[in-house]
Amino acid sequence: MLGLSVYLSEPIENQREYILQLYERGFQSIFTSLHIPEDNPSVYKERLLELGSIAKSKGMELIADISPKSMDYLGYTWDSAHELLNWGLTGLRVDYGISEKDIVDLSKKMKVALNASTLTKESLARLKSLDLNIDSVEAWHNYYPRPETGLDRLEFREKNQWLKLEGIKTMAFIPGDGKLRGPLYKGLPTLEEHRYQTPFSAFLDLKENENMDKILVGDFELSEKSLEQFQSYCNDGYLLLRANANTSDEKILHSLESVHTNRWDSARDCIRSMESREYGLIGTESLEPFNTIKRELGSITIDNVNYGRYKGEIQITKRSLHADEKVNVIGKIISEDLVLLPFMKGGTKFKILWQ
Repeated sequence: MLGLSVYLSEPIENQREYILQLYERGFQSIFTSLHIPEDNPSVYKERLLELGSIAKSKGMELIADISPKSMDYLGYTWDSAHELLNWGLTGLRVDYGISEKDIVDLSKKMKVALNASTLTKESLARLKSLDLNIDSVEAWHNYYPRPETGLDRLEFREKNQWLKLEGIKTMAFIPGDGKLRGPLYKGLPTLEEHRYQTPFSAFLDLKENENMDKILVGDFELSEKSLEQFQSYCNDGYLLLRANANTSDEKILHSLESVHTNRWDSARDCIRSMESREYGLIGTESLEPFNTIKRELGSITIDNVNYGRYKGEIQITKRSLHADEKVNVIGKIISEDLVLLPFMKGGTKFKILWQ
């Protein structure tokens, strides 16, 4: 499941359009924080009700991070916290200040997200002994605003593997690349190595390499370019790869703007378009040699007339390859999207977006 973060420090009306836009692009979950300032509880309550109404109208999940003090401001106790379901919430993320008995009781009434970093084998065993409803429990990792404080992949992976064995779903954050959250404005990732990566590449990494059940954007907003990549993947089923062209030939460039499929017998060195061999440029162009330069990682190429029956095959290189007089280099994937290439397995669909 893919989700976004909405913060009650800003009016919900100002964020409504963005929330609905992301819903249309495949986002199904909302995270918000209920660490309510002492001098502003009524405003936060009003905004939470607005957010809950939006989530409920679209059938979106809404999980709120809450503290005991904020629970008091809202007029509830842990015994009555499940009544927040009437506000449009579907669950609570709890950490310090709640007893194990209250966690177990909550798990029988609503979804409960526990802190993945502080959950131990001993504490989980105690919760289970108290009859924890494991089906309602998830383990959520934190995000880390300060550079150099995000999690290490190895420990992150080991913790998630243990949680999976226990039957608990896992969640992690990726950074945004639009409006970032202060005060540092350095992204809100769970893994430190994702801090300066694109949101979409961080998402694919967590989904494909780390088998995360839920991935949320920690920052306020994603850029329009990132949203295009998420929509292409979540709604349309293909990877959108951004690239710079080495040719002004509109016919050649246009041929890459349709959806292509990497051959099922995936090559070691390159991504091979099935469609280019089936109905593309074969036999329709002279495809004389031009720009037959060294093929760096991410080069987009077309085999020219010197390749005989392979003429017209479109490829993207997965590693640097030497120059070949039979291969024209027509463009290159932008550096930010090179990390997407390892995710292009046999049968993966893709489309080039020229910058």
